[in-house]
Amino acid sequence: MKVFRCWDTILVVVLEMTVLLLLLNQEVPPPGRLSTQIDRLVADKRFNFTTWELQALWGKLTHALIAPQRYMNEPARSEFLLNYLNLVDGIRSTEWEIYQIYTDPNVEHPEVAAQEQLTRLASLRQAEEARQLLAEAILEEQAGTILISEGFGALGYLLPPVSIHFTPLPTLLVVSPRERIERIYSAELRHGLDASQREAIEDEIDTSQNVSSLVTNVGGLSSYPAMLLEDSSILWLTDAAVHEWTHHYLLLRPLGWNYEASPETRTINETVASIVGHEAGMRILARYYPAFLPEEQPENAPSAEEAGQHAKPAFDFRQEMHKTRVHVDALLAEGKITEAEDYMEQRRQEFVAHGYYIRKLNQAYFAFHGAYADEPGAAGEDPVGPAVRRLRALIPDLHTFVVRVARVTRLSDLEALIREMEQESQRGVAE
Repeated sequence: MKVFRCWDTILVVVLEMTVLLLLLNQEVPPPGRLSTQIDRLVADKRFNFTTWELQALWGKLTHALIAPQRYMNEPARSEFLLNYLNLVDGIRSTEWEIYQIYTDPNVEHPEVAAQEQLTRLASLRQAEEARQLLAEAILEEQAGTILISEGFGALGYLLPPVSIHFTPLPTLLVVSPRERIERIYSAELRHGLDASQREAIEDEIDTSQNVSSLVTNVGGLSSYPAMLLEDSSILWLTDAAVHEWTHHYLLLRPLGWNYEASPETRTINETVASIVGHEAGMRILARYYPAFLPEEQPENAPSAEEAGQHAKPAFDFRQEMHKTRVHVDALLAEGKITEAEDYMEQRRQEFVAHGYYIRKLNQAYFAFHGAYADEPGAAGEDPVGPAVRRLRALIPDLHTFVVRVARVTRLSDLEALIREMEQESQRGVAE
């Protein structure tokens, strides 16, 4: 089913302009607020959304006038996108080669030694730029087709249409109080801030405001079009494209427009987006890229002990992070802030020793990562994630799940909806 049509393009542009106008008409907070003070500290490092949005809009509009994907069959589209991702992979590999040359103390003139790689990189970047808009349009259509088949469309149209843009992403500043884990402030900063710049920003904010802050990378942002990290993994891209579209879909519903109302609402929203992104992403792969579907583990696969293997258990990142969050919450509940921070640093070093290079593990880290609770991990014992997963298990199809949960903004409402669905399930069994 073709979902890319002229009216779709016009609708995309209208929606993008609306988002831009909303961004330009935000109220100015009082000068004494924490957010205002932090805004001043990072004013010269903020990401310029207006410039980015105008450039992205122009690119989408000019591509829509030609829309060459309309003249490509399904196999040709999938092959084109995979070839584009191979280009991205080549760019990343070449950049790594250049980095190694420039960091090798035995190389006296790295600009000369890396000349071949620099020339190759320029050629790859040129080829990537020429193909990017078409690659984006192909993935948008494929994701839209799957979402329509899941029941999200009407009369063959998807509202809002899937709109993505591969781009260097801004970094995200997240701030939490020291005495509890809660995201009380966030702001998008410039792309490419290095570790020393991030540390300087965090130190200035933490010292002046007595808070816990973190400048971190993100994989996507639900601007419109959605910002997606330039990545060569079709598995990741399909998931991320639908994840960000889910935020767009929820924006006109209580769960979306109340995103910043409370940590509960944010966690429900992000967990729903993660679930939809994973499920619909897998269906995109199954239809268009079946060779890239992850292998399923047999249900009755023997354990290491049953197989006669007595090797030391592997380090389970999610389980260890879950354990860390639970203990940190307990320490903070007792008012032991310094002990909690010392413990997080100790645990960070343990993660690094096992190959997980976490630069900073603090309250802000958990405030950010804990919102993505589709699987156990940084959310700890927060009941919101498990409740969303429980609701999903009670509702047969993805569309109905999203429609029902989109009205929910609090854990109590979520729990009430779960009870309602359980009662419906019991009545269905009885009948």
